[in-house]
Amino acid sequence: MPDMAHLLVIAHAPLASALRQVAEHTFPDCAPALTVLDVTPDMGADDVETAARALMAADPSDWLVLTDVFGATPCNGAQRLAGERVQVLSGVSVPMLWRTLCYASQQPLSELARRAAQGASIGIVATPPLPPAE
Repeated sequence: MPDMAHLLVIAHAPLASALRQVAEHTFPDCAPALTVLDVTPDMGADDVETAARALMAADPSDWLVLTDVFGATPCNGAQRLAGERVQVLSGVSVPMLWRTLCYASQQPLSELARRAAQGASIGIVATPPLPPAE
């Protein structure tokens, strides 16, 4: 049986906590599988890496780390975690989170990362305007 992955969202405060609230609202049974790290303005990439490693130390399994913006402090700190048991994807969104949240304990890291990327791309939809309400 493949190792199962855990989810960590690292994002500018308060986005990571807000995504946790969205998870708790829509998938309350799966939300405990989500770990979050809000990055405050005073944190640098070193601080993010240290804080994330402390959170991840509780469980040495595989981790899928979702960050908000590529090249920003949350992602820069997260990239230092990447390796055989940690995969990092930037551009976290609600569709990305929802596609992975309830599968983290059931899927290996590679599949979870694929699901996250798929959720991000299918979550972008140009919607037509609605007719005026009568």
